[in-house]
Amino acid sequence: MTGDTITEPTTASAARPSFTLSGAARELGLKRGEFDLAVMLGGIRTLGDGAGGQRRVTREEIARVRGGEGFPEALRESVRAVGTTEGADMMDISPARFTRLARVGALTPVKFYLNRYRAVVWLYLAQELRQFAEAEVNADLLTGRLPGPLRAQLEEGKDLRARNWRGRYADFLLRQSEDPWERVAAMASLLDPAQTAEIISDPYERAYLNRLKPAPRSQGAADSPVARIVERITTADDPDEIRWLRSSLLIGLMQARALRPAPRPAPRPADEPRASTEEREPPTDAVVDVPVQESRGLLTWLRRRRT
Repeated sequence: MTGDTITEPTTASAARPSFTLSGAARELGLKRGEFDLAVMLGGIRTLGDGAGGQRRVTREEIARVRGGEGFPEALRESVRAVGTTEGADMMDISPARFTRLARVGALTPVKFYLNRYRAVVWLYLAQELRQFAEAEVNADLLTGRLPGPLRAQLEEGKDLRARNWRGRYADFLLRQSEDPWERVAAMASLLDPAQTAEIISDPYERAYLNRLKPAPRSQGAADSPVARIVERITTADDPDEIRWLRSSLLIGLMQARALRPAPRPAPRPADEPRASTEEREPPTDAVVDVPVQESRGLLTWLRRRRT
């Protein structure tokens, strides 16, 4: 496949009941970044296997997307993401004004990446920018002085780009979640682990949620400077946002518990000899990722934070 040429499904691909994400991107003639963005925006539906494996795309979904009006140009245009300079040019405003509008939340990023200088580069949907610029209600935001409340936010150093991106990402995670425990894990993934530990005291529940959490969006090795920057962006820091996530987490946790408890080790048979203190081991069941010692250490650390 070259350029905009879309290859017809081969006999082998037509026989497959479903495709991996990479395979689905190839079937639709999309770059992987375009495909991932289409999934995030709800334009392409994926299915989980119920066992924590990679999500897949059914053959029927491939056919549905291929049959869409204007495919593939319309699909590509719906996921075209642009940076500040190109976006400002599209809206006929200066890059500085574009950035101010984004900082006060008038424009919502759809994705981000870190450049070679570890600076965060925000990207925006071209379609949304055009719609914003064409809406008469936004005319005053594109010319002249910004309204007083917005200027006050800028003077206070307000920057809602990360928060607005997280809101969009949270919607995507919840759409992808097909189980109450998965939805709880999705919300927990946007909170600082200390916040989650304050709400969920059971180490087995926390371990189960850690297994179900979405894969980290890091662009670098764990604990690298890049990974820490990405973690900062993907972790809620706005007080209102944190309150919403905490309350949603509590409600979701009650719903998940009502459906089924989190997995934990089977009880020890009554006739099994009790191990001595030296021989006892922390929980090592396959679903438990957090040993008892670690949870105690975390609780001790939380007590120190409170004092």
